[in-house]
Amino acid sequence: MAEAQTAAGKLKMLPIGIEDFEKLIRSGYYYVDKTRFIKELLDNRAEVTLFLRSRRFGKTLTLSTLQYFFEDTGDEARNAERRALFAELEIAGAGEEYALWQTSRPVIFLTLKSMKQTDYEEDVGMLKEALSEAFSDHESIIAKLKPRDRERFERHAARTASLGCLQAATGKKSIILIDEYDVPLDGAWLSGYYAKMVALIRAFFESGLKTNKNLEFAVITGCLRVSRESIFTGMNNLKIYSVAANDYGDSFGFTPNEVDAMLKYFGRTARRDDIRQWYDGYQIGGFAVYNPWSVVNTLSDLKNYPEAEPGAYWANSSSNEIVRRLIRQSDETAKAEMETLLSGGAIEKTIREDLPYQDLEAGGSHLWNFMLFTGYLTMTDKQTEGSHLLCRLRIPNREVKGIYEDQVKDWFAETLKGEDRTPLYDAILRGDAELMSKRISQLLESTISYYDYGEAFYHGFLAGILRGMPGYSVKSNRESGLGRADLSLRPVSRKNPYVVFEFKIAPTIKTMDTACQTALRQIDRKHYLAEAEEEGYAAVLYYGAAFFKKEALVMAG
Repeated sequence: MAEAQTAAGKLKMLPIGIEDFEKLIRSGYYYVDKTRFIKELLDNRAEVTLFLRSRRFGKTLTLSTLQYFFEDTGDEARNAERRALFAELEIAGAGEEYALWQTSRPVIFLTLKSMKQTDYEEDVGMLKEALSEAFSDHESIIAKLKPRDRERFERHAARTASLGCLQAATGKKSIILIDEYDVPLDGAWLSGYYAKMVALIRAFFESGLKTNKNLEFAVITGCLRVSRESIFTGMNNLKIYSVAANDYGDSFGFTPNEVDAMLKYFGRTARRDDIRQWYDGYQIGGFAVYNPWSVVNTLSDLKNYPEAEPGAYWANSSSNEIVRRLIRQSDETAKAEMETLLSGGAIEKTIREDLPYQDLEAGGSHLWNFMLFTGYLTMTDKQTEGSHLLCRLRIPNREVKGIYEDQVKDWFAETLKGEDRTPLYDAILRGDAELMSKRISQLLESTISYYDYGEAFYHGFLAGILRGMPGYSVKSNRESGLGRADLSLRPVSRKNPYVVFEFKIAPTIKTMDTACQTALRQIDRKHYLAEAEEEGYAAVLYYGAAFFKKEALVMAG
């Protein structure tokens, strides 16, 4: 544990959910120094810059850091305290030209996270409240205004027109920081008032960000780049950095070196491989990046319990409702590609960086756009194709794969719930092997597999579709005779037939007949029907089933 001791002999706290930069620094939380981002931002400064990263990748903390660095509070003592926050961080050594920016401008920090109501008017109210709160932070500056200008400010306190009042009081242009700009659009799309919300956000952005003479610059964050035509109409002053961009690759999330430093500090370097397999794997701007939310949460567990297992922290931080919708709309090609991803492979897709929400309903490639930009996939390589990108996509790590296994599989399985299985059940009791083969193959086409079509997949699949058969219970690997049959259907009443299944996996589609016959001979040789005959069931039916990928063949004994 020697490597895990601070100078005072006490470990720092891990900043789970801490998004306020000042609180993080002053309260002694462990901080991964990302302040070089400030230098990069100033060097590449556009009038409006949009950064797109998935949820829980540090966007809010980044904007909070910018606020504390740039904001002139109107009180020199408070400004000095804010400058002190950065004294030992990387930006402090960047040079005098960057130091001059500290506490030098009015800053409006606006978060739209609360605009996820289910009613348009409630969302409008949330926007007004957020604006009023953002401007109320500048009371000490507003107090310097002349009475006429102060009255004007109060009249416009819920509008970006108030920037003019701040410039009148300070003689300086303002910096605008807007967090999670696309949250209102996400909620509105799910709740059915997307067009109205687009109009509202467009008007809001145009008034505050488009040719605003009182604006120094603006930084906006979100997950998805909504199409320029719907939100950013005519904003030629906009620069966008998504996960496909080459710049700012290490500004959000943790790099391998940063994770190694954390593991060393907390004395958990032995768990490096676990952390890497679970939370690494994102490729952004040429950098390998870990999911910061999950790393911090897991280290919090490991800090007290060295043998703690990694957890699915990022997976449980969102409802994933849009993903559910998109998967429900997906076609057979998308299902096959999902299986490729789950088996560890990659798929090649053309990606659009600007994504009109209304086009999500069209399905197709929009599913993969959404999955990439929201963190469910990452790109391994890319090349430009006109205005689009041709990318190879894969699942980044074990945590995200768990989301697919636990949720995507279930979302696809929902399609089976609507299937009428009565014809299959009737065919089993009639001995109609041809119809059974057809119906089981149809059901296989509607589901999703990531087991390389191994025995476990088919066993679980058959048990699942037969479990709803009226008047029967499903028994798996029940001992009978000299061995265990794969599946048995045990009737509640002995007046109904007892059913036994044995199945085999065929190496090719041409060997399915032979595999079925092998299964039937095994039933006879190992006397799988003995129990049913001894218990006096009216009839006993038995079937040999063979599978090759999503093809099924059944033969009656």
